[in-house]
Amino acid sequence: MRPLDTDIEKAVALVVDGNDSSRSVLVAMLRDAGVGTVVQATRAQEARKLLEHRRFDIVLCEFHFDHEQMSGQELMDDLRQAALLPLRTVVMMISSEADYGHVAEAAEAALDAYLIKPHTEAALRDRLVQARERKRALADVIALVEAERFEAAAELARQRSEAHGPAWLPAARIAAELYLRLGRPADAVQMLETILRAGALPWARLGLARAHVEAGAVFQARRTLESLLGDHPGYADAYDVMGRVLLDEGKPAQAIEALGRATALTPNCVGRRVKLGLLHFYYGDPRETLVHLDAAARLGLNSRVFDLQGLVLQAALQFDRQDRRALALTAHSMTRLRANAPQSPRLRRFEATIGILVALMERRVPAAIASLRALLAEGMAPDFEFEAACNLLMVLSRIDRVELHLADLHDHVVQLAERFAVSHTTCELLCGALRGNFAVVERIRAAYAGIGAASAQAVSLTLERRPRDAAVALLAQARRTLNAKLMDLAVHTLQRHGPAIADAATLLAEARDLQQRNASYGTQVRMARVDDARSMVAAAKVAT
Repeated sequence: MRPLDTDIEKAVALVVDGNDSSRSVLVAMLRDAGVGTVVQATRAQEARKLLEHRRFDIVLCEFHFDHEQMSGQELMDDLRQAALLPLRTVVMMISSEADYGHVAEAAEAALDAYLIKPHTEAALRDRLVQARERKRALADVIALVEAERFEAAAELARQRSEAHGPAWLPAARIAAELYLRLGRPADAVQMLETILRAGALPWARLGLARAHVEAGAVFQARRTLESLLGDHPGYADAYDVMGRVLLDEGKPAQAIEALGRATALTPNCVGRRVKLGLLHFYYGDPRETLVHLDAAARLGLNSRVFDLQGLVLQAALQFDRQDRRALALTAHSMTRLRANAPQSPRLRRFEATIGILVALMERRVPAAIASLRALLAEGMAPDFEFEAACNLLMVLSRIDRVELHLADLHDHVVQLAERFAVSHTTCELLCGALRGNFAVVERIRAAYAGIGAASAQAVSLTLERRPRDAAVALLAQARRTLNAKLMDLAVHTLQRHGPAIADAATLLAEARDLQQRNASYGTQVRMARVDDARSMVAAAKVAT
């Protein structure tokens, strides 16, 4: 039989199927189509390890695996959330007619095609030919994305979409995703509305809801999500985004319920288990936190889809329960896994945080205090992030609880709150890290109120036609606190009122430099183990 295309002999394919017979048939079909190398996996967990450490041009994955918990959809969800499915890879799900509804939902997330059994070789070839043609049509866009030239990739994808040429729809989707990543929700909305005019595609409706959230239109996002879930109640990704919306609305119990529904639909998705455990830690039941984090660890502790922040929170609850053996095992796991990225500041702080808890458990108080002081000294470092602040507050509250009172405890708490309380949600997450230490919680809320007062004063100065005074005041406060909200407001003020400010260019350069070096927007939880260049997923932004 003739090859699929001229490059197919260079392709490397992965076939994931637990049934020996059907897997052999798929392998034979791929080889007949001219695929140069075909790798086989019989289990979802085995496939995940292969996809984490090796790049494939084609992935054919069975939806259902006999005698295994994880489904093909859950495998793809985990890999997608961990950014482990390259854009250039063709991903196809294969299922029986009975699983069609589940596969259709999975197709929304990460698939290029799906195939219903029993299928013919001609049907498989047809799907692969179409998918590979789309990839070739977008090869230059994909290359820009892989080079992290996101602005250029977004604009090129937009041009392809507007031209309505080959692969214009996936080009529009890529452009919308990139605009969201670049913090340009208005551009994302424009692209998604163009897509929706061609048909009410569920993934485009979900993207529109995400764009509205990024733009601050939370009410509009919620209406879109409610309509989407009414039509597609099994759409797990939509519950993820609904959880973020509800959290932004100050409804953490409902946010936990929404993410719980997503987890119930995909109970073996490691990423969702970790995020649900995080929300329970800050807002819900500590027992539920351990249920979900322990389940995630069993499913994929050694995988890149397991975020190691989960180990830090497990350690905190093990310390609370005085479970010395479990805490020691967690510390050992953290040390072992950190060896994969020894230069990572994030993982170094994780290990140090757990080490403080172990030292306290073993009554090595001087060692615990010394490690704590070292972490506190990093509180204003440019790469010190929101989750590090939460972890530090979590440890401080436990030191206070065991009556090792630090004379300057409250000063450190205020410093962390002034830097990282950029919204009501982040303020409450910081408070949640303290778990019932009400005196300290009030200091965090007072610090957040102070940030709000500084912002309100700047707005008042602007209304009084004193925009320079407003910008200078904001910059002074931003330099002192490193609060990203104040940096943003300073930049916005200087951009909007630049013509009325003689030295606007100089002040704007200073504000942007401060923003670039120090801004940390909070709730960062990276799903990729060793990627410390940027935050990839947020606990409150549970479906980015």
